Amino acid sequence: MKKQRFIYSSRLTTALTAVVTAFFFFSCKDNSENLVSFSYDPESVPTLITDSGTQLISDSGITRYKMIYDVWMVFDKAKDPYWYFPEGLYLERFTPDFEIEAIVKSDTAWYFTEKNLWKLKENVHVENMEGEQFDSDELYWDRKNGRVYSESYIEIQQKESQMKGYGFESNEQMTDYRIFKPRDARFPFVDQPVSEAPDSLSTATPVSSDTTDVPGENSPILLIEKEEGDK
Repeated sequence: MKKQRFIYSSRLTTALTAVVTAFFFFSCKDNSENLVSFSYDPESVPTLITDSGTQLISDSGITRYKMIYDVWMVFDKAKDPYWYFPEGLYLERFTPDFEIEAIVKSDTAWYFTEKNLWKLKENVHVENMEGEQFDSDELYWDRKNGRVYSESYIEIQQKESQMKGYGFESNEQMTDYRIFKPRDARFPFVDQPVSEAPDSLSTATPVSSDTTDVPGENSPILLIEKEEGDK
């Protein structure tokens, strides 16, 4: 009797195992059939999105930049990896002594990480240490070569003058720059009064009566009219 129960129990266990295995197999098969293959475009789908933040960026172990943004999207799987700031960017560049060297603002910005290149677009505003202001619709900042440039229209507001034109190139500090096609530049007009001409009557030097100058050089010449009848 015990032997029969053991055989019955063994057969039941084997049957349950077979049922569970079959169920698992068909379940996996059904799941695999229901899976949808997923593919994405690394050029348009970011690998990371960060909202509303402040980021400090160091260069050679020294903090050189501070970024303030509303949305920061990272496309590090793209063919040309880049960061994207669709809702604007505020950037400060520091000197090695941690003084603000330049301020940059724009409505939209891209940073191409491998090229070390910034592309700033729409309402681009830059200020340098001297208080000069640069406004343009588009500006490129080549950090690799230490160069800032643009082919768009740009206005430069200096302390007492204004420069306008198309095409721009500068160093990173925005202190050594030029406009290739200047237009309507305004420079301060310095109103200097014209000096008065000397009054010959009031400034003439009187001739001394005891002068010893040689006649014909500095001494006065007297003209005497001869009357009729005088011989």
